[in-house]
Amino acid sequence: MPYDATLDKEIFKVTKEFGESRVTVGVFSYNNGEKKLQLSRENRDQNNDWRFAKLGRMTKAEAQEVAPLIMKAIESM
Repeated sequence: MPYDATLDKEIFKVTKEFGESRVTVGVFSYNNGEKKLQLSRENRDQNNDWRFAKLGRMTKAEAQEVAPLIMKAIESM
């Protein structure tokens, strides 16, 4: 069965910007299934638009800013 965006319910979502990059912490439930934590990164491209990128590694500053957001997300699960 292909992905259906109408079945994806957003429970919690907060985005923190770090200059040319931003990290989003979210909790989603697909098709009324188990709530799951999602972390994603976007980077600005040459046209100043946001483009998805692998989250991969985070700097200490990013991790310190994102950690409390993860804890808030967990509370919503």
